[in-house]
Amino acid sequence: MKTFETSCPVRFADCDPAGIVFFPQYLVMHNTLVEKWFDEALGISYAGLVGQRRVGLPTARLEVDFTAVSRHGEHLQQRLWVERLGRSSLALRSEYRGNGELRLRLRQVLVCVSLATLRPQTWPDDVRAAIQPYLVAEAGT
Repeated sequence: MKTFETSCPVRFADCDPAGIVFFPQYLVMHNTLVEKWFDEALGISYAGLVGQRRVGLPTARLEVDFTAVSRHGEHLQQRLWVERLGRSSLALRSEYRGNGELRLRLRQVLVCVSLATLRPQTWPDDVRAAIQPYLVAEAGT
């Protein structure tokens, strides 16, 4: 059971006039985290999955708990793991911390779809095999 850990800077473009992260920007950061997880940890090009293989990963459900503000110039530690891996869906969990303080908890359900039909499909075998080690039953609870 693995978790993927990385970090991201809080940029000026992420912030509102008060100098704190404008909440929708966390979702942009999270999408970047998922792409990075595919590219770096799973060894599967996210761009290749979507572009060449025509496999889409739309969000079916999203839950976010905002626990503290993040400010311009900070670096957020990001941690991602898999809560559930189904036939054609995936429940991801992630946490963001700044200076050791929890800033955000997120749960996202992605669905594996054919971009030709826009219908759910089973995970490609190589993708399922790459995801499996990140399936963590009780991480972050």
